[in-house]
Amino acid sequence: MGKVAFLFPGQGSQAVGMGRAAYEADERVRAVFAQADQQLGFALSRLCFEGPEGELHQTQNAQPALLVVSYALWQLVADQGVQPAFLAGHSLGEYTALLVAGALDFPTALQLVRRRGELMRDASRLRPGTMVAILKLTAEEVETLCAEATAWGTVCPANYNAPGQVVVSGEAVAVEQVAAWARERGGRVVPLRVSGAFHTPLMAPAAAGLEVELQRATWRDAQVPVVTNVDAEPTTAAAALREKLARQLTNGVRWVESLQRMAQEGVTTFVEIGPGSVLTGLVARTLPQAERYSVSGPEAPWLRA
Repeated sequence: MGKVAFLFPGQGSQAVGMGRAAYEADERVRAVFAQADQQLGFALSRLCFEGPEGELHQTQNAQPALLVVSYALWQLVADQGVQPAFLAGHSLGEYTALLVAGALDFPTALQLVRRRGELMRDASRLRPGTMVAILKLTAEEVETLCAEATAWGTVCPANYNAPGQVVVSGEAVAVEQVAAWARERGGRVVPLRVSGAFHTPLMAPAAAGLEVELQRATWRDAQVPVVTNVDAEPTTAAAALREKLARQLTNGVRWVESLQRMAQEGVTTFVEIGPGSVLTGLVARTLPQAERYSVSGPEAPWLRA
């Protein structure tokens, strides 16, 4: 086996029932949920397991829920004896990667993502926006369309997810214009169920508030390099990790470059740890020769490998 990288999903992977099987099967998982419930002051575990769905999907709830579920599932992986060469997380998932890397402790990471969700919610109310996924066009084509649509408002690529899959984010009128042009060029447009224009300048108020929280937090150098969203560079220095996280909300997620960088460094196996298998699918589209596994419950195939 070549080098292994662990990946952690972001917002959009949440679903009612996530983490429940692992909770019922393992005391370590139950301990993570119990600590989260106590720190947050409400039953996040019940929200994850039972919903209601609408409440779980609210940004300020989805973000801590995903962090907790992914970190709880990590407990099942931690004792497998596999030392990852790199860690990476998609948007919100970068916080889980930093937690697993030892750059943040669990209470701090949980506090940060809860506050991040609240700030993003508030920024979305102040300057509403939307997001769509554009398929079948190149990143360069989508970038050109976004540049041309700025006459209609703020719009830019938010997530470079896979070859032929770029998420566009911004003010609704501008995003709709990009979507119309994309369809004319043979692209496929998939609206996303989100509450704001994430990873754009519209998130500047949230980024400013989050930077204050990041500065207050206690940071340590990462024990495993984290490939960061904003530049796809393996990073371990605490100050650099904090600075890049502050920029993440207003900049695009360079996921394709992140996967390619890890492959260039010798990674041949990618293990997604968290609910769903979104990132596993993106690995398949970006690096079809790579081995890929998903750990979303106690019976994941990789845990038996």
